[in-house]
Amino acid sequence: MRLTTYVYIALAALAVLAPLIGLYPVFVMKLLCFAIFACAFNLLLGYTGLLSFGHAAYFGAAAYTTGYLVKTLHWTPEVAILGGMALAAFSGLIVGAMAIRRQGIYFAMITLALAQMLYFVCLQLKLTGGEDGLQGVPRGNLFGMLSLSNDTTMYYFVLALFVTVFLLIRRIVHSPFGQILKAIRENEPRAVSLGYDVERYKLLAFVLSTTLAGLAGSLKTLVFGFATLSDVHWSMSGEVILMTLLGGVGTFFGPVLGAGIVVALQDNLADKVGSWVSVIIGAIFVVCVMAFRRGLVGEAQAFFGRKKKTA
Repeated sequence: MRLTTYVYIALAALAVLAPLIGLYPVFVMKLLCFAIFACAFNLLLGYTGLLSFGHAAYFGAAAYTTGYLVKTLHWTPEVAILGGMALAAFSGLIVGAMAIRRQGIYFAMITLALAQMLYFVCLQLKLTGGEDGLQGVPRGNLFGMLSLSNDTTMYYFVLALFVTVFLLIRRIVHSPFGQILKAIRENEPRAVSLGYDVERYKLLAFVLSTTLAGLAGSLKTLVFGFATLSDVHWSMSGEVILMTLLGGVGTFFGPVLGAGIVVALQDNLADKVGSWVSVIIGAIFVVCVMAFRRGLVGEAQAFFGRKKKTA
């Protein structure tokens, strides 16, 4: 068995036993939600080569939608999550159709501008709660039967969805569709010359990424019981970029590790250093970018790859 297989088995066992060995379920659920968000973003950046500066729009739109459906319309959580994902997918389709024909910084700026438009919409709408956000969102009963109010029950629900998303992304990347996305990332003109409809593939990847980002936002609202403007703010887009680059762009586990590092630093340092936590995280990011150009997981893979060749 490969080393990565043992690592995955150990992490899976740790995830299953987390509530039983004293790990705070809400903290781990937050980590898993942002890990889904980072994995969704990595599907776009790491495997398609598209840098979106507005992914918080889909995370936050789904967060507000799920919260509203559960709190106001009393939908069951699984249907409300699907509603949030549907809105994120539709938003991704609209934004992607406008932005996908642009490349590089132009694509990034269009996604940022449209995401900021959504931020101001959420600020003005009464149903979002404005500056106060959407508060007091109940977790509800899964399929109308299983109560998610218990943290342990909610944790295993979030864990199951995270594993599903992780395996789905692996399947997508290793599929013929994923290979075409890699070809577009590496050499788009060559992909065009081979007869592929590049814009259609990029748009589909964009919509898949926004849909999974919506799932992360929906779960986050159910876990914490609120959705706020910070969910749609540009800084949230910056955080998911940081998580992905820190862990390793174009790796499967890198975004998960990056999300874990950022969430752990935010939770442990916020009470001690206050707003300086952003400065500390930024400094760590600069050091990692300078010392580990491929990200932590990318550099580890490169190191073991070199050792295997020399052995």
